[in-house]
Parts: sequence; structure tokens; C-alpha cells
Amino acid sequence: MENVKIITDSASDLPKALVEQYDIDVLPLAVIENSMQYKEGVSITPEEVFKKMREGTTFTTSQVTSHDYYLKFEEYILKDRPCIYIAFSSELSGCYQASILAKNQLIQEYGEEKCKVIIVDTKSASLGFGLIVLRAAEEAKKGKDLDEIRDIVIEKSLKMGQVFTVFDLNYLHKGGRLKKSAAILGNLLNVYPILHVEEGSLKLLETARGRKKLYKRMFEIIKDTGYDLKNQTVGIIHGDNVEVVDELKDIFNEKFQTSKFITRSVGAVIGAHTGPELIALFYDKK
Repeated sequence: MENVKIITDSASDLPKALVEQYDIDVLPLAVIENSMQYKEGVSITPEEVFKKMREGTTFTTSQVTSHDYYLKFEEYILKDRPCIYIAFSSELSGCYQASILAKNQLIQEYGEEKCKVIIVDTKSASLGFGLIVLRAAEEAKKGKDLDEIRDIVIEKSLKMGQVFTVFDLNYLHKGGRLKKSAAILGNLLNVYPILHVEEGSLKLLETARGRKKLYKRMFEIIKDTGYDLKNQTVGIIHGDNVEVVDELKDIFNEKFQTSKFITRSVGAVIGAHTGPELIALFYDKK
């Protein structure tokens, strides 16, 4: 029997090289400009989204459809190959619910025994759930079965640390996540939000004034909550502010002797909400 097939969606922000190395199926979410819909990683790049955002364009986004999940799951049912769909947080997207609808329809048509599809809500976003997908793919390559991989995904999801910030609050305002007055005042005073993902939802932890204090607090949080930071692989996501990556790596190395990183630009869909200037750090918690 073939190894378990790993399926995810494009909000996982996994680098293309790793997707290809582990033969992961990635279903694209979409960004929408006026009435035009662009599939993430297919017909638009993050760089194109960021450029347009800086020129004043406001994007909306859309999830993977239940029909797309139906077709993808059916592909492996017909091959009698077990698969696991590892999903973007159900608190941030409708992808998980759409995938459940598709699976239930397939069970009705093919029967529960033939429908070897497991779906897991990671309660995570961006490379946070990308690292979970990567771990699942590594275990699938080793020959682990569907139930074993599900258990590993659930365990890693519960221990995924995710700390974010954005450097221009106007984009959070445009996306309806922040009042205009708060965005203006925050930008004027160089006040940055420190956000994290809790039970699948984006929550404000605290704010910091100035980048020096911001980085200090973010890394204090990581120190307090992280597990064996020296030996794990840390995820770093940036926008079009790629120059921050080396600085962040240096801080990780100096504070924790971390040497293994996965870095990339935030995807078009998540970037459409955060704006082009952000950092997001992902790590295993205690």
C-alpha cells in the first residue's frame, strides 16, 4: 500500500521546495480584487499583492470550496489510498467546515470503510500549521499509518507557538480588525501589537513601543513558552520586509543557539489581511 497522502491548503505558507520534496497536495485559497479572483500560488504572488496594497488596493479572500475538497478526496478514495487533510484554523477560515461537508458527502456515496480520509483542524495559521504539515509529511514518508499521523498532527497542533506583529496598522484597520483612530495613533507613536494564536483565534497579547522593545518582548515570550529551542526548527514569516529575517535569525542564535530555520514570505491570502510589513515566529511550545 502507498504511504498516506498529505493534503493541506495554501494558507500553510510552506516553501514550494518542501511541498515538492514531500509531494504534498496544496489546495489554493484565493484573493479577490473587485470582482476578479486569483488563486494563491497559481495566478498571483505575494509580491504582486503587496505592491497593489501599497498602491491602495484592498483585497478580500475566499476559502477552498467544498466541491474542490470533494474532488481531491475522491481522487484518493478511487485509488484506495488513505489521506489526511491538515486544515487552516477553523476560527480563521471556513476551509475546515467545507472539507467536513465534502467528506460527509463522500461517505454517503462510497461508504465509511472506503472513505479513508481524516481531517484535522490545526487551530493554527501560516507557517505555524505549515510546520505541522511538514511533520506529518515526514512521518508519512517513514511509513506511519493514518491513525498514527493523525495523533502526531493533533499533538503538534496543541504545542505550536505562534507570535506575530505588523508594522503598519492601517492594513488591520482596512481589514476591519482595528479602529481607524487606533491605527493612526499606533503608527504615530510607533506602537506595535504583539499577537498570538489561542484556540485557533488571533488574540492581542500586549503592545510594545518601538522595535527594540517589541523584539525584546517577543523573544521573552518565546523564551518563557518555547521547548528545546536550540534543537528545533523555527519558522520565520515576513512580508516584503525580507531584511528582518537575518536579524531575527541572529537573535534566535544568540539567545537560544537555534540554527535550523524555515523562512519565506507570508502567502497572498494571509498577507491580504496583515499588510506587507509583518513578522511571524513559529516554534514548539513546552
